[in-house]
Amino acid sequence: MSAASAAAAAPAAAERRLPAWWPLAALLVLAAALRFSTLGLQSFWYDEAYTPVHVLHTSLSATLRAMVHSENTPPLWYVVEWLDYRLLGSGEFALRLPSALAGVATVAVAWAIGHELAGRGAAIVTAALVAVNPLFVWYSQEARAYGLFVLTAGLALLCFLRAERRPTDTDRRSTDQRSTDRRSASMAAFAASGVLALLSHYFAVFLLIPMVLWLLGGRATRRAALPAAGALLIAGLALVPLISAQGGHGTQWIGRWPIAERLEAIPQYFLTGYSAAPLGHGVELLVGLVVLAGAGLGVWRLLDHPPSVLAVEGAEDNARRHRLLMVLSIAACGVLIPVALAAFGADYLAPRNLVGAMIPVTALIAALLVWPGTGRAGIALAAILVLAFLVLSLDVDLSPRLQRGNWRGVAKLLRGGGARAITTVELGGAPLEYYLHPLRNLPRGSAVVVAEIDETGYAPLRPSAGSPPAPGFRLLERRDVDGLIVYRFISPQPRSVSEAALRRHVITRAHPEVLVPPRLLMSSGGAPASAEVVQMSSLTKKI
Repeated sequence: MSAASAAAAAPAAAERRLPAWWPLAALLVLAAALRFSTLGLQSFWYDEAYTPVHVLHTSLSATLRAMVHSENTPPLWYVVEWLDYRLLGSGEFALRLPSALAGVATVAVAWAIGHELAGRGAAIVTAALVAVNPLFVWYSQEARAYGLFVLTAGLALLCFLRAERRPTDTDRRSTDQRSTDRRSASMAAFAASGVLALLSHYFAVFLLIPMVLWLLGGRATRRAALPAAGALLIAGLALVPLISAQGGHGTQWIGRWPIAERLEAIPQYFLTGYSAAPLGHGVELLVGLVVLAGAGLGVWRLLDHPPSVLAVEGAEDNARRHRLLMVLSIAACGVLIPVALAAFGADYLAPRNLVGAMIPVTALIAALLVWPGTGRAGIALAAILVLAFLVLSLDVDLSPRLQRGNWRGVAKLLRGGGARAITTVELGGAPLEYYLHPLRNLPRGSAVVVAEIDETGYAPLRPSAGSPPAPGFRLLERRDVDGLIVYRFISPQPRSVSEAALRRHVITRAHPEVLVPPRLLMSSGGAPASAEVVQMSSLTKKI
């Protein structure tokens, strides 16, 4: 064999030695490294801390009762968290572990979605974008339902694509019976994954509606889709009493957030992550331009390149275009239906509730980046986008200003001491209860005898911040903990301070909470508050 022939054969031999799935394995390792290596880096924020403080109990039934009275999410996440809590405890790493596992699994699901949509190239790009996108990494490191919602929404999309797959996409040598059995199994998988998505987050319904309509609208899939549609309808109706009982707990903040700012935040979350607002619009614009350039290139090649005249290639090309249209409609419904509902008064439009719709958005962008004809330009844009997402995700790990509020650091500063009261913004209540356990809300109209008053919050501060909250107290210190401000006041001797006085003297304009050790809890008459009063206060506090 000549030297030239040997040189040409060497790469081919190396390629044969590598399994076809090695890019997926590499991306799974990358996704796991990004998620697990810093899983406990950030402290809990309010929603995360609220779960172990007020929702998780020893028994599953008590946990579900607390979920009904204090949460606005379906039950699947709390069942998973309860199992995790019983096995591993209530630490930050333990309670975030299910989200991290779901985030890594979503990368594999994204690979399969991309492959169904536009082949191996789209599979690699879709999985890579999901592995490093700062939004997906963020919710993979949060002890809330959003990571599970992303995974189940992705599973539903994957099963939908496989259930909808046209006969021309299947093995042409299959018998009619085998094709029928395969489609029935795909429909069953779609129904099961759709039910899991509904049990993970109520906004899954906006993604499932167009999927069901596509299946019912196709002559080849209509009959097989009827049982799946029925199962999803039954699951949705079964959740209605729970939705009514929960009554939108903790959603009042949504209406107070101007809708124009929320609409602006939707693309911002996808392009630069949940917490990247401090980076400014310049970074968002640069990432957005890469996305627009790649999507525009893909659309141009799609429109400029007619389907192949060859029967088999033409059928496959048409099928891919059809899937692209379906995924576009699913992504559009997942975002636009909640926007339309908000315009008509049913306003639950929080950008984070749309995180499930970001999976079809990502798959759509990936498919356009590698669409036939985009060539090296498409590959280069895909690589730039993946690199930009990776840099942003790493920046969150390195920059406290992009992280969750450091309530763990505040608690460390306040740890120890005796008779004290802590006033804080509402978002600090549950984290401080978690890190300084045990603490309880001081009941309305009561008083407490303390020798120290600690005030915590964030800028902008009220003009009165730093002045003594009650007679006899003086300022001991002011500390800044990664943007969270702490004022500590002490008195030479314990003094009685009313709940109303403490609540009035919060350092920011946010809704205040007053926390004290349970032994200091006093009713308005001066007697210790009963356990029933404390428990009721915990169960009725809203997020």
